[in-house]
Amino acid sequence: MQQRQQQISKELLKQGSYINGNWLQHTDTFDVINPANQQLLAKVAIAGANEAQQAVLAADNAFTGWAAKPAAERAQLLQSWYQLVMQHQDDLARLLTLEQGKPLSEAKGEIAYGASYLQWFAEEAKRLYGDTIPAPSNDKRIIVQRQPVGVVAAITPWNFPNAMLARKAAAALAAGCTFVVKPAQQTPLSALALAELAHQAGIPAGVFNVVVGTDAKAIGEVFTGHAKVAKFSFTGSTAVGKQLAKQCADSVKRVTLELGGNAPFIVFDDADLDAAVQGLMAAKFRNAGQTCVCANRILVQRGVYQAFADKLAIAVTQLNVADGLAAGSQIGPLIDGKAVEKVAKLLQSALDDGAKVLLGGKTHSAGKQFFQPTLLSDVSADMAISNEEIFGPVAPLMAFDTEAEAIALANSTEYGLAAYFYSRDIGRVFRVAQALQFGMVGINEGIVSNAAAPFGGIKQSGYGREGSKYGLDDYTNLKYLCLGGL
Repeated sequence: MQQRQQQISKELLKQGSYINGNWLQHTDTFDVINPANQQLLAKVAIAGANEAQQAVLAADNAFTGWAAKPAAERAQLLQSWYQLVMQHQDDLARLLTLEQGKPLSEAKGEIAYGASYLQWFAEEAKRLYGDTIPAPSNDKRIIVQRQPVGVVAAITPWNFPNAMLARKAAAALAAGCTFVVKPAQQTPLSALALAELAHQAGIPAGVFNVVVGTDAKAIGEVFTGHAKVAKFSFTGSTAVGKQLAKQCADSVKRVTLELGGNAPFIVFDDADLDAAVQGLMAAKFRNAGQTCVCANRILVQRGVYQAFADKLAIAVTQLNVADGLAAGSQIGPLIDGKAVEKVAKLLQSALDDGAKVLLGGKTHSAGKQFFQPTLLSDVSADMAISNEEIFGPVAPLMAFDTEAEAIALANSTEYGLAAYFYSRDIGRVFRVAQALQFGMVGINEGIVSNAAAPFGGIKQSGYGREGSKYGLDDYTNLKYLCLGGL
């Protein structure tokens, strides 16, 4: 471990996979790099297909005992895990910032957000209700039970390395499933720290397992092909999600996919422009624009276009771009050099097609993986930047004239994860909310994610829901019991 890690509790700094209650060591390692300065953070032991199989078998062996535990016991263990996460919030946040780059204030928010799923599903574990259904005759009874599906395997992304893992694992364990996860290669340390706290919370060996490695394809093939895996959950790109879903089809696994997005952010002429600017700053620039629900296309009604652009420009110029551990940092680095190249390429393509830079447009002096918060005007729907996830701090502005045009522009994408719009007309609020083809809609609100709400998309943004009372559905099977001869 290198710079500033000494501030983090050593018990949370793990450098190998966690399988069946044990920490694996290996002579072969891979480097975890701080994206803010490209310095080495840690050398982590490489696990591959063999270790992934060990983890699946450990989860399978632990399943019967875990599923048989009374819901109240599972709930208490999840509550203990939640409490430990919050007790170590500062350390976990610092670790997250070091490996992922986001500002420390955002990292602290992510830790609390991820922990909220542990708390939520600890409570929901005790509410996994079934049904009794009126039978067709008096000598029969119809009973419906919900039972855990079995072993759950998951692959989680680098942009929210704590929260995306906690959101999946909390639901799985609450339902009585056991869990195996491969975190992103760029951000394994947050996942391993969660595993340490799960261990401290008393979650039994084999119930929660973390496999870290560089061969995502080989580990993914185990997770999607192993006969003992009943459900697979993935958060990541649409292209990879499609391939993984195909692999799951051979063994007819339950699948949840949270894939790419192309979120519209619509500002109508009756909107509170100050509130809309504030909402867009949260929806666009959080985590330097590296979120799946990030505002990707900003559609502004022509009558307020210039006024909104002026107010937005003032807010953007006030953003502080700096190392996430620096005081007051609001925009950290992009995750790696490829991310910077993608943003620059999309930006140049837009400029070649007629867009104009209002602010920014270049890499930032803070470091080679930092990009200036950027505003573009004169963007059109046929530009690449309007059709691909930017995943960077670039806000493209596009004008529209009518409500119908805004809806058509918003829906003109293969993705359907999140959308946002601002309006004070109650009729318009209901019309537009109904017409938008997205799984989640923020109305006069730029942050939509919370543990009580169902998170997920439609179209090529995937299927299944995480969080909320619906979040246990994909982790349980319905069993129908027909009692006769009564």
